[in-house]
Amino acid sequence: MPSYANRYISNLTRDTYALILAGGRGSRLHELTDWRAKPAVYFGGKHRIIDFPLSNCINSGIRRVGIATQYKSHSLIRHVNRAWGHFKKELGESVEILPASQRYGDEWYCGTADAVFQNMDIIRHELPKYVMILSGDHVYRMDYGALIAKHVETGADMTVCCIEVDCDEAANTFGVMTVDQDKRVRRFDEKPAEPSSIPGKPGICLASMGNYVFNTEFLFEQLKRDAQREGSGRDFGHDIIPSIIEEHNVYAFPFRDPSHPGQPYWRDVGTIDSFWEANMELVSVEPQLDLYDPSWPIWTYQEQLPPAKFIFDDENRRGMAVDSTVSGGCIISGSVVRKSLLFSNVHVHSYCEIEGAVVLPGVKINRHCRIKNAIIDRSCEIPTGMRIGYDAEEDRSNGFRVSNKGIVLVTRDMLAALQQSQKPKESSLESA
Repeated sequence: MPSYANRYISNLTRDTYALILAGGRGSRLHELTDWRAKPAVYFGGKHRIIDFPLSNCINSGIRRVGIATQYKSHSLIRHVNRAWGHFKKELGESVEILPASQRYGDEWYCGTADAVFQNMDIIRHELPKYVMILSGDHVYRMDYGALIAKHVETGADMTVCCIEVDCDEAANTFGVMTVDQDKRVRRFDEKPAEPSSIPGKPGICLASMGNYVFNTEFLFEQLKRDAQREGSGRDFGHDIIPSIIEEHNVYAFPFRDPSHPGQPYWRDVGTIDSFWEANMELVSVEPQLDLYDPSWPIWTYQEQLPPAKFIFDDENRRGMAVDSTVSGGCIISGSVVRKSLLFSNVHVHSYCEIEGAVVLPGVKINRHCRIKNAIIDRSCEIPTGMRIGYDAEEDRSNGFRVSNKGIVLVTRDMLAALQQSQKPKESSLESA
């Protein structure tokens, strides 16, 4: 079986500086991103989304990485410092936070291209031959060495990493490319309402993953030109790519996963439904995203925690989990967990039934709860006897968010508002 063992760690990757754009708001995740940027959202039992592009960089041999942050970045910065702060600058490796700091004017990052433009001096100091721009909010495994090697081989000024996507999925969501037989980009439409299909593949289009490789000086030249262009949105998809495809060599690089034939694994977990579905895929017997593959580890920060514990074996009070992923520090006490993913330090008390749930760290579920097809945000405490996911109207009346596909999102703020609404009102005499 093909694997990541044959990877492109070479002078090409060593001569590359990677800049991860991690300032995204992630508004379609609603309350999950009220207090954190989308790249800081939890995923897969113990990771954050940012861990995937960072791990791809390190596993590919790219050891000089910057992370451009902006929206509600505290938890993201804290996580990166804890998980990725051990690299040694004196050894030519570093993972650095690059917050919006008005380096070239009075504005914060105004677009993807502007986020790179405002950090040109930092990138130039690293003296890279190539600059790789990465989206910080997608989940996938990829050897970037193959992408950079193809960029050099074709003599490209810019290379756009792409993936085949259903046109319906790409509409109003992804940048869509039209390429010739040599994979040279001839047209680029940013989030079109009606994407153009690939010739011979009706209903399938070539979508940009938001990952780009540039020759360094060419990138700087285009960023400076765009900064002076009146009316520019300062964005790669809207502005930079359409302005250069006619006169410069812009190529597409189709993403392939050597560990899995066919359509590669790549998820934009940008909605409540897609976030839940991608996490649920991980509890299947053979998930396409194999987090157990030692040849391509996904690195992260994790606390030193005791093993998960399952207690009580009475007939009507048995602690067990089936077809589930349970992280360290969890205690399943006399309850049944099915087809669920529990992050660290989750405590499920007795007589509960949990099914199809994504439970983020530090959640406490009290006795006699029934939870189905739900996402429970970090540090929630679910009251005794609560039902979630069985009656959409009941969930909405409790102040929870119900997605288009019926997935229920519960956060601490929602539970606090519900608790407050259930308090008996003081009489006018007591108020006096």
